[in-house]
Amino acid sequence: MKAVIFDLDNTLFDHTGSATYAIRSWIPELGGTTTDELVAQWFVIEDRVYSRFLAREITHQEQRRGRLRDFLPLLGHPVPPTDAELDELFTGYLHHYRSSWTAYPDARPALEVARSNGWRIGVLTNGSTKQQHAKLQAIGLADLVDVVCTTESLGVSKPAPETYLRTCEALGVDPVDTMMIGDNLELDVLAARAVGLTAHHLDRAAGITLTDLVS
Repeated sequence: MKAVIFDLDNTLFDHTGSATYAIRSWIPELGGTTTDELVAQWFVIEDRVYSRFLAREITHQEQRRGRLRDFLPLLGHPVPPTDAELDELFTGYLHHYRSSWTAYPDARPALEVARSNGWRIGVLTNGSTKQQHAKLQAIGLADLVDVVCTTESLGVSKPAPETYLRTCEALGVDPVDTMMIGDNLELDVLAARAVGLTAHHLDRAAGITLTDLVS
């Protein structure tokens, strides 16, 4: 191997943990009572609306507005009529989300092992360029990453073949010499293998760690 590409959210960065903390903290500020069902619905809505961003149907900011339009009625909270008011309201969620950004404990050790192996290190993420770079900085991993490729920077999202191939190109390595690691079996493993990369599934529920996969 000459390079390794990591997914970001729920691979290096604990998105689910940060988002769960954020929505549980934010609901009372909106006058609601936090329940497990409301938290679950937030993630259902996130998945549904975010998929439209990944399909390039709406912008990253528009998917945030869409999430509020779908979620606020569940709280009995009025939906602001303008985009500016929706954006302002969403900053409450973002405050809690950003305050809880955390790397998984095995993330930096895994990147350090990869670096000690002499590998180039990339991140390939279905996200916005500004936010994903900010996450890497905040969780203390940016110094170990050579290349970050995002949905916005590439113009396409995983599992499109060109996402993996263009990330390899940015790293200056061939796909056959590159490993991909991520938590999503379809997006991070099967699709990457289909274009010639070695790929491993990070199944934390099964006790697999990042350091297991790069050692």
